[in-house]
Amino acid sequence: MERQTVSIMKACEMVGVSRRTIYNWIAAGKVEYVRTAGGSIRIFVDTLWRQPDGASVTASTHV
Repeated sequence: MERQTVSIMKACEMVGVSRRTIYNWIAAGKVEYVRTAGGSIRIFVDTLWRQPDGASVTASTHV
C-alpha cells in the first residue's frame, strides 16, 4: 500500500501551523517527506500526528 503525501501548504492546513513550522519539523526530523522529480517537497500524512516517541496520535486528540 502506498503512503499518502500532501503539499506543504496542505500539511499546514491539516495541522494548523505555519509553513515555517513545517520546515522546522522537516529539519528536526519530526515529519517524513519526499522530494518530487521537480524538486517539490511532499509530506507523508501519517507522520504529521506522531508523538516524539514515534507513536501515532489518535484523531480525537486534535479536536
